[in-house]
Amino acid sequence: MTDEGIYVYGIVRAGHPLPPALGGVGDPPGAVGRVEEGRLAAVISQAPPRLRARRRDLLAHQELLLALAEDGPVLPMRFGMVAPDESVIRRQLSEAEDRQLAALDGVAGRVEINVKALPADEALPALVKGDATIRGLREAARRRPSYEANVRLGEAVATALARRSAEAGRDIVRELSSLAHAVCAGPQVTGCQVNVSFLVDRGEGAGFVAEAERLARQREDRVVLRVAGPLPCYSFLEPLPSAAPLGA
Repeated sequence: MTDEGIYVYGIVRAGHPLPPALGGVGDPPGAVGRVEEGRLAAVISQAPPRLRARRRDLLAHQELLLALAEDGPVLPMRFGMVAPDESVIRRQLSEAEDRQLAALDGVAGRVEINVKALPADEALPALVKGDATIRGLREAARRRPSYEANVRLGEAVATALARRSAEAGRDIVRELSSLAHAVCAGPQVTGCQVNVSFLVDRGEGAGFVAEAERLARQREDRVVLRVAGPLPCYSFLEPLPSAAPLGA
């Protein structure tokens, strides 16, 4: 490896096969290998210089993780995790062996599906019909148009739309939770009222997505649901201490 360090994709059990047709991040794609220590291995490639979160490299990172998961559980790293050298990776694999093996057992045969809830663009007519305060502010703005009246109306509408989508999103999350092994709330996302990930069996992923979409259709006057998956199980793991974000 060069002075750029070692790019770490994820942790697997020792002997886990590597996808033969996939390269890693970088241009040209980095050759993918393993650093094995005891019963664990880190899937790695040479860290390319000037790595950025470009679409090509983001896709290469995720496609490799999903391909690895076809042959057994993977503890995925977020994009851009780099270790200084193999000795650091080996030490951390050794020190965390029991914990990482338990984590691998926890995600075996499972995938992550992320659900985000946003206000529905078509929700305004139903909101005006059902909210007396909004109707009053709209009539006031029509009778005596002014910048202040429009601001008050806009703020009230935005608040009500966000509240309705959050309520609908939480209802959907409650119903979907019974279909998942684990549920993890994600970070706040601008414009998004609910951001939650679910750990589900790989073979039930398509059914889970279909159910999420069905529940969203029942509430389409309040919420738009964005469903992403199957994904590597990012939200249900602890990161490998030996790696750090690129540039950290």
